[in-house]
Amino acid sequence: MGAKTAIYTLIEELTSDGVGVIVISSELSEVLGLARRVLVLSHGRQTGLLERDEATEEHVMALAVSG
Repeated sequence: MGAKTAIYTLIEELTSDGVGVIVISSELSEVLGLARRVLVLSHGRQTGLLERDEATEEHVMALAVSG
């Protein structure tokens, strides 16, 4: 099992047990695949907080460049 796969599996196990996990990544596809909520920052300021169903690549990128 690769390192990322092992980490993703661990995150899924923890969250299914009710543990909160904060994931910080520059890989948008990774964030969208793991997160229940996405906090978007631009120039050090919060520009959006999206629930999973709102968090599309287009929506996140629009918020990321709006700051």
